[in-house]
Amino acid sequence: MNNTIIPNLFRPRRVSTLLLGAMALVATSTAGFAAKTAEEVEASVNAAIKRFHASVDGSEEVIKNAKGILIMPNVKKGGFVVGGEFGRGALRVDGKTVTYYKMAAASVGLVAGVESKDILLAFMTDEALKKFQDSKGWEAGVDGSIAIWKKGAGDRTSIGKSKEPILGFIFGNKGLMGDLSLSGSKITSFVPKD
Repeated sequence: MNNTIIPNLFRPRRVSTLLLGAMALVATSTAGFAAKTAEEVEASVNAAIKRFHASVDGSEEVIKNAKGILIMPNVKKGGFVVGGEFGRGALRVDGKTVTYYKMAAASVGLVAGVESKDILLAFMTDEALKKFQDSKGWEAGVDGSIAIWKKGAGDRTSIGKSKEPILGFIFGNKGLMGDLSLSGSKITSFVPKD
């Protein structure tokens, strides 16, 4: 095959550079959308938890049984050819925020406009929660495997009986979103502005 047919944009060396650039661009371009102060993050997290309860049967049981929950409200996705996602949220243990986190992920593909979704990760074991908290930069699918709960995957009984160490829920105003992945999402702690 003639290499000149492949546009320079999609050559392997350039793709990794483009992905890194996209993450920086998305983080910058969505900064206006994402909560920046602790008060803004807390308000966004509280609203996302309400949406979680409205969207997921058995949500109360998930919250009750989890050792900790990470809530990333209003995660924005946008871009053209090379895009990405960015959001800010909080880790809550026993109902109280213990650390603030931000998430970034890059992707290749066409995304029309800017999409928004909420993400909730429920750490169901002490070991999974500790590994997450001890990490300097936790990557979904690498540092921890997440069982994404999909629309129609089951009822509250099957959520309660799940043996997965980390349950993931991706949802929006219309409920659970299907066939989405968090692989490659990088999650790091941050200190919000006063």
